[in-house]
Amino acid sequence: MAVVEENVVVEVPVSKAYGQWTRFEEFPRFMGGVERVTRTDSTHLHWVAEIAGHRSEWDAEITDQQADRLIAWRSTSGHLNTGRVEFVPEGPERTRVTVRFEHEPEGMTEKLGSMLGADSRQVKADLERFAEVVQSTGDETGALGQPSATVGTTSVN
Repeated sequence: MAVVEENVVVEVPVSKAYGQWTRFEEFPRFMGGVERVTRTDSTHLHWVAEIAGHRSEWDAEITDQQADRLIAWRSTSGHLNTGRVEFVPEGPERTRVTVRFEHEPEGMTEKLGSMLGADSRQVKADLERFAEVVQSTGDETGALGQPSATVGTTSVN
């Protein structure tokens, strides 16, 4: 299993960061390779993505969800993966979003890419795009968020 951990600090309150992340159908806006995420019920999602040139579909179950704090999941079919996203306030208008997941790379291309850090680079880029999305979305007053974010990296293979 490959383990990836990445984080980003966004200049929005924790409730806004968490709220944007739980709009699962909007994941293709910031997750590279993700074509579609469909919520099938309150705790199940169906994913369609292209990974290393290979189209893949899988189902996932939300195993823990705590408002403004964390979301954890595990796959129930297809691409084997588990993980969690944590939201930690770093002030009234600042939130650290940390993604940690484990997955089983499929095929030689994915395994090689994972060994070379491609999955970590992808998650880092996804988090940078997430920051752009959440910070540019208007708040209750219609104002735009701050355009800056700080991305951190921790990767374990």
